[in-house]
Amino acid sequence: MSLKLTTSLSQRLVLTPQLRQRIEMLQMTSLELTDLIQQQLLENPVLEEVPTQEEVREIAEKVLDHLASADPAHSFEEPGGDGEAPAVSTNGSSGDAEVVTSLTHTDGEAGDAGEAIAAGEHADDAISEDGGTGEEQRDAFEEIDFGREFQDYLDPGYKTQEIEYKEDAPTFEQFLTRPPSLAEHLEWQLNMTTVEPEIADAAIAVIGNLDADGRLNATNEEIAAMQECSEEIVEQARQAVMRLDPVGCGAHDVKECLLVQLAVRGESERLATRLISDHFADLQQHRLPHLSKQIGVDVETLLEELQFIRTLDPYPGRRYSSDEPILISPEIYIEKLDENDDEYVIYFADDGSPRLRVSPQYQQMLSQGVSNETKSFIREKMRSAVDLLRNIEHRRQTIYKVVESIVRRQKDFLDHGVQHIKPMMLKDIAEDIGMHLSTVSRVVNRKYAHTPQGVIELRRFFTEGMLNEEGEEISTRIIKLQIKKLIEEEDSHNPITDDQVVKILAKDGIKLSRRTVAKYRDQMQIPGSRERRAVV
Repeated sequence: MSLKLTTSLSQRLVLTPQLRQRIEMLQMTSLELTDLIQQQLLENPVLEEVPTQEEVREIAEKVLDHLASADPAHSFEEPGGDGEAPAVSTNGSSGDAEVVTSLTHTDGEAGDAGEAIAAGEHADDAISEDGGTGEEQRDAFEEIDFGREFQDYLDPGYKTQEIEYKEDAPTFEQFLTRPPSLAEHLEWQLNMTTVEPEIADAAIAVIGNLDADGRLNATNEEIAAMQECSEEIVEQARQAVMRLDPVGCGAHDVKECLLVQLAVRGESERLATRLISDHFADLQQHRLPHLSKQIGVDVETLLEELQFIRTLDPYPGRRYSSDEPILISPEIYIEKLDENDDEYVIYFADDGSPRLRVSPQYQQMLSQGVSNETKSFIREKMRSAVDLLRNIEHRRQTIYKVVESIVRRQKDFLDHGVQHIKPMMLKDIAEDIGMHLSTVSRVVNRKYAHTPQGVIELRRFFTEGMLNEEGEEISTRIIKLQIKKLIEEEDSHNPITDDQVVKILAKDGIKLSRRTVAKYRDQMQIPGSRERRAVV
């Protein structure tokens, strides 16, 4: 055995921070991207937001209003008068616009008392004033009463205006409150009960391992190992949690959840408890005649017990689910500019996200006499800013390429509806645009497009397919719609079975097995023929 140093040459894939940011931005929604941009604006001083045309005009008007109020001697006349009114010109150029406020005073000579405000992205707006008579030049900003104009900023504790409050107005706390989560609701009740500290700690661990339905994902042994206590303590804690509101949270399965709810209601001796405890499988399959013969109870009584069981909640945690509605904001628009044209136009929505650029002031600082430490800081921030701008542009180009390939393949769907959607896989788009499959998957995830058929998630364009007897490839989504239509048109007193669905589809040239029909039916959350008959 000996120690020695050796060198070797190898190649391996390393994710740089820039590449990692590019990958993460691909799977972001437009709202998440806007949040990232706002965060970068706060963290990186080199980045700055480019104001829009409206913002440029508002800035110019505010400057003129301040100057006019500070120096009433200056008048801004309407066009056509003796004086020359401020002119705002928009030429639609692509360079950085500037709003230049220049004041020429009234001694016959041009006096420069203005300031230059650099802003905007698409215009060069010039605001000027010329006219009037006077003997001396004064700086208009010296006439501004800063104590009056900016009192709220200079002295936050002092207010000169009376504010009228309404007694029935909502308080500020009402805007901040939110419904309690399942864990918070259970822990609040647990703190109100008198249990031993060791059991309370284990109950907190049980609550922390509940899913959105109220099921306990961890076993008693795992929780005991985490809390360093016995399994008996964990079981006592679990029983205590299951009897909190909503009743049944902490159960391992549906059967235990329903039995606990019956016990809390005082229905432990009822037939429903026996059915769930001993005949739960037959009850799920709705085998009422078989149950009637097995336990010696008529079918009418079993139906009454079944209706009572349906009043129980198999998923008690969903009432306190923290899932909030997701705001859908279409990022892509797919439209036809001309109805007679067969080609679709793809463009991005104006989501209101800020337009960014690298600050020219920091670029000038690099050529000035600043310290090496300052130059190093500016270079690092500039490199980060440039990487962000490149990644934003890369994201837009990648999304455009993917959507463009989708539109080429799904024109019939966009023109005529879901009945004409074609089978398409992620790998088809990846091969078409020359990108990796994972890249396409990130792009279509949680991205929505506004189409002639409504707002659709990009992932919904991708469906599997199968060949019919004529050799044509049919999307599985179309097959599911056919199955759903057959069930909707069935006789409510004599529901159609899966075998009958197979025979009907076979007449249309679609060969499926009964198991496949049952799988598609379950995916559409349609109950079986027995359950549909029982509902009627």
